[in-house]
Amino acid sequence: MTTFGRKSSLATKVSEKVKYELNLKRVYEAPHKDDGTRILVDRLWPRGLTKEKAKVDLWLKEIAPSTELRKWFGHDPKKWRSFRKRYETELKDHADEIKLLKSKVKEGTVTLIYGARDQEHNEALVLKQFLERTA
Repeated sequence: MTTFGRKSSLATKVSEKVKYELNLKRVYEAPHKDDGTRILVDRLWPRGLTKEKAKVDLWLKEIAPSTELRKWFGHDPKKWRSFRKRYETELKDHADEIKLLKSKVKEGTVTLIYGARDQEHNEALVLKQFLERTA
């Protein structure tokens, strides 16, 4: 079960009994050593943050929702179910980026970084759940 708040994590077992951790965190929250590899999954760079302050290890803007989908959604909770389905459909066209994310997770803790204020309705949450289901 995923928890919402400052940081949510789910320790999962994969083949060969290797444990990994995949977390979510707003880019505006202070980086922490426990974040592991910090991967920004937004298409746009977060407002008002320098690269040094954000401490992003990898920016995978290609895996973010398309500009059209992002603008349509507009973080409107009423559109959440449709957004999830449409974004998951888009994710299926990003096999290389999904493969890269899964390999990073197998190396150690990964934190998906996002800019949205809404911690319950954002693309990072959809991506995290997609990765967990397809692990």
